[in-house]
Amino acid sequence: MIVVAGEALIDLVPHAAGALANLRPALGGGPYNTAVALGRLGSPTAFCSRVSSDAFGEALLGGLREAGVNVSSVQRGSEPTTLAVASIGVDGSAAYSFYVEGTADRLFTAPAQLPDTARAVSFGTCSLVLEPGASAYEELLRSAAAQGVFTALDPNIRAVLIPDADAYRARFTSWLPSVSLLKLSEEDATWLGGTPRDWLAAGPAAVVVTRGGDGLTVFTRDGAEHSVPGEKVDVVDTIGAGDTVNAALLHGLSVRDALSPAALAGLGPDGWTDLLRLAARAAAITCSRAGAEPPYAAELGSL
Repeated sequence: MIVVAGEALIDLVPHAAGALANLRPALGGGPYNTAVALGRLGSPTAFCSRVSSDAFGEALLGGLREAGVNVSSVQRGSEPTTLAVASIGVDGSAAYSFYVEGTADRLFTAPAQLPDTARAVSFGTCSLVLEPGASAYEELLRSAAAQGVFTALDPNIRAVLIPDADAYRARFTSWLPSVSLLKLSEEDATWLGGTPRDWLAAGPAAVVVTRGGDGLTVFTRDGAEHSVPGEKVDVVDTIGAGDTVNAALLHGLSVRDALSPAALAGLGPDGWTDLLRLAARAAAITCSRAGAEPPYAAELGSL
């Protein structure tokens, strides 16, 4: 089982251009999207979070169940669901403003233990920024790594939510010894101010950098670097594309029985190229339709 830990929220997505365009509520949150994508790809998946008992929260749980995701580890609370208001650029890129004060997911507490069948845990996005939940997710990251569980991190920077950039950068660096696979966008890398080689030296076995339509590159501890181009597609928007990459990487590693640092080191050029192509294909499908709608396994062809 792959456990995805982090927030579930509602994206309010505009139907047209302009600040006063009608907004459509959509199920979202980076970790939530990753869990749904993993479920659609056929990986046994569990979601670990705290979700509101309001109508939005019920809809979020319904989306997870529909994708086949186990929700037995989800905590519930009466506080409202976090809202993210999206604005879509002419190139399909999305920017967000957030309504997070007093919301349910911020009050997450670390579970006493992971499911016995957990082979990997994925972390990222707002859940690692907003306290007190951020400290609880950090505790879970460190404890999972200490138990030898494969860990994946996508910081998915939302700078508007980070009051002290330098403090966050230092905290990010402190997580790296507990991270098996680091995935981040070029924009995240620029904001964080480091390099893949810097981060590899701190702990991860591999670092994957996404470059939008230009594709993906992986950097590995042995000094290797492997890249694939992006797949050409008519972009509707990019919502959930990076989360789909997370899911495709984890799913691909799982079916290859490669959810360990040692197995990552043994993938080699062909293995990494196949894995990155899978991720690029999955992300392209997500970009071809509105909102975070990751593909099903049947849409990807051979895995």
